[in-house]
Amino acid sequence: MTAEEFIETLEMIDRDYPGAIPKREIFALAKEYQQMPVDEVVKLLKSNSDDQKLSAVSILDWKARNKKTSEEQRKTIFEAYIDNHEFIVDWGMVDRAAPYVVGGYLHDKNRKPLYDLAHSKNPMERRTAIVSTYFFIRKNEIEDTFKIAEILVHDTEHFVQTAVGSWVREAGKRDEEKLRNFLDQYAAEMPRIMIRGAIKKLDSETRRYYLSLKR
Repeated sequence: MTAEEFIETLEMIDRDYPGAIPKREIFALAKEYQQMPVDEVVKLLKSNSDDQKLSAVSILDWKARNKKTSEEQRKTIFEAYIDNHEFIVDWGMVDRAAPYVVGGYLHDKNRKPLYDLAHSKNPMERRTAIVSTYFFIRKNEIEDTFKIAEILVHDTEHFVQTAVGSWVREAGKRDEEKLRNFLDQYAAEMPRIMIRGAIKKLDSETRRYYLSLKR
């Protein structure tokens, strides 16, 4: 399987959709090509085509999810994502791959790379830092989510703000007291879109209280 073969197939699908290829078609094709060598996947990631870039991270995601993928292969997949992060240019690409490619790989390892990403000048790398913790949340491990959220709580980038709000909300489903403690400390200074995301699943009275702290 090569990048060139994938592109040919993608172009055939493109002819069936005069507007834009639906993401479901891209994800399905990526699943078929999940055995593509990682160096070939990186060729897609470095493309100028948004569809090819999304295809690349989707292939990495399918590889990371596959239970037959070896630990050595998981490391290669992780490194391909991190080393080529400059080509991951929008939030949808991050959300597609970061939980399993990054979070899944680091789950039983030193998680310092996430904290390095959280301090990056690249907003998509900062988004990767918080989004990757979704894998941990699914394992009922939420400490890193809140710690990284503390680093990003004053972030000025919209797509970092929305990610922090969403992921502390997800962590709060596992432990509402920790979410409330986080909000007690930061709600007054959090960007409004971030706090709205964080409180979305709380009761109406509690939502009003935390929103009032912004006034």
